Amino acid sequence: MGIKVAPSLLACDLAHIADEVHSAEAAGADLLHFDVMDGRFVPNLTFGAGLCAAVRRLTTLPLDVHLMVAAPDALLEPFAEAGANRLSVHVEAVTHLHRTLTRVRELGMAPGVALNPATPLSALEELWPWVDFVLVMTVNPGFGGQLMIPDGVDKVARLAVERTRRGSTFEIAVDGGIEVSNAEALRAAGADVLVTGSAFFGASDRRRVVRALRGDNG
Repeated sequence: MGIKVAPSLLACDLAHIADEVHSAEAAGADLLHFDVMDGRFVPNLTFGAGLCAAVRRLTTLPLDVHLMVAAPDALLEPFAEAGANRLSVHVEAVTHLHRTLTRVRELGMAPGVALNPATPLSALEELWPWVDFVLVMTVNPGFGGQLMIPDGVDKVARLAVERTRRGSTFEIAVDGGIEVSNAEALRAAGADVLVTGSAFFGASDRRRVVRALRGDNG
């Protein structure tokens, strides 16, 4: 399984979003990450389903939607209709998580669970059969451009051990402060998807960043 790179549109130039999306495609990105914040679950306000639908019209890349919102169940259908391919919710934001994950799959999206830095892996104990991917947050969500919390590497490693122990195939995605300098440790720990914002959209050679994040420096 090769490393997938998912540029986060939170860090792109929204005034030229079509150019940014096409640049991500040309650089070899595997997914586009879409951060949805409501100003309640996290202290920021970002995108809605309308922008997701606009991005869907610009690209065939899978759209990876991360709901950092207080009431995610109300947004499942709108983002499915907008063309999202993957959708993750936070443990703390959902009352009936099994029901939510089941509904995400019914709507044709891959269901994921996002874990904040303080959320233990044990929160997933009863959910493994219903999760296609786990999004490990290596910053406290709500703002782009933060530095990665180093303890996140160990969390990824422990999650990878649990995946092997269970014989599972869920993907491990990592989001928060990811750049070339820490990607190697995350790959070695067992990460499958690296979400990157500023390190990608702030680079002059984005193709080179994608290669370096994958560990392909040739």
